[in-house]
Amino acid sequence: MNFAIDFANNFLILLDAMAIYILIGLLIAGILKQLVPDDFVIKHLGKGSTSSVLKATLFGIPLPVCSCSVIPLAQGLRKEGASKGAVQSFLISTPITGVDSILATFSFFGFVFTVFRVVSSVIIAIIVGLVQNFVEKEDDIKNFKEDSSCGCSNSSCSSTQEKKKFSLKNAFSYAYKTLFIDMVKPLFIGLLLGAIFTTFTPKEYTSLLFENQILTYIVIMIFAMPLYVCATASLPIAAAFILQGMSGGAAFIFLTAGPATSAITMSVVYKTLGRTSLIVYVSTIAILSFIFAFIYDFFFANINIINFSNNIEESTLISQIASLIMLALMSYYLIKPWVSRKTIKEEKIKKTSFVLKDDNEKKDLNKMIFKKENKFKV
Repeated sequence: MNFAIDFANNFLILLDAMAIYILIGLLIAGILKQLVPDDFVIKHLGKGSTSSVLKATLFGIPLPVCSCSVIPLAQGLRKEGASKGAVQSFLISTPITGVDSILATFSFFGFVFTVFRVVSSVIIAIIVGLVQNFVEKEDDIKNFKEDSSCGCSNSSCSSTQEKKKFSLKNAFSYAYKTLFIDMVKPLFIGLLLGAIFTTFTPKEYTSLLFENQILTYIVIMIFAMPLYVCATASLPIAAAFILQGMSGGAAFIFLTAGPATSAITMSVVYKTLGRTSLIVYVSTIAILSFIFAFIYDFFFANINIINFSNNIEESTLISQIASLIMLALMSYYLIKPWVSRKTIKEEKIKKTSFVLKDDNEKKDLNKMIFKKENKFKV
């Protein structure tokens, strides 16, 4: 019973720490979606080796695209003629430096860590793209103009559209429906895992691991790379690790390697760009993540990275209201698909039962006709 209470309390603490920042971040992302044309990156992305990487990284920063939506968008960039390096830079910078991710990072870890994460992620994205273009030089990039299916449920992957007028209603719809649906499952799983690690993991065991800096970096890297978790949803897990004694540098590795090198992202890089590009992509991210983790722990190890209260009773009224709104949205979008599937299943059962009923009535009628015919013959 005590574990259940502690688990619920830790879940609410993590939710309370990030709820208001995510809601504000999503709203800003929805407004940016109305202001930034869908084909903005494709139109302005240069074909040059260096310029395309820089532009892809910088253009990826303000775009309101989460870790799910960035994959089909990156595929579209490649089909439009972007270099492999530019595509890789875009895959790294866009989800990590999204406005919702930046604000949520600040809610957990404060100003210094947030700035360090954003700046280092941009540097990593640029270096990965430049290394890729150096390793695989593309003399003539073909410009594919064929239509491509995005494979996601939102409008962030759409191609060229007519110029649209600003609509606050559409901004809210994109923020709290389209974007939130994309992140709701990994966000909920991230909160659950964060609460589980905080509640059930004994500190005496985790401290043994976290005392060895190199071992911690390696373990976190192996754990984070195949894990499919978006940039925002990975934050409560990292916060739980830090509460257990993990360093800020190791948290940086988790928050960089997780969103950038998930199993799905690596699969797309392999299919779209090839085996060599995948090796360059993963290895360069891993090496640079280690380097920046060392830099952070060397210069900022004494800074208290935790930026939120461990006591839910100390939270403000505004943060509690934001937590309730977030909890309501998560519950709605998590339960809605299950209810829809159940309703569709019930309708199929009803249709099947009607068909069976009609078939039985036909059989009974045929039996009656057959008996009458036989009686008449006799």
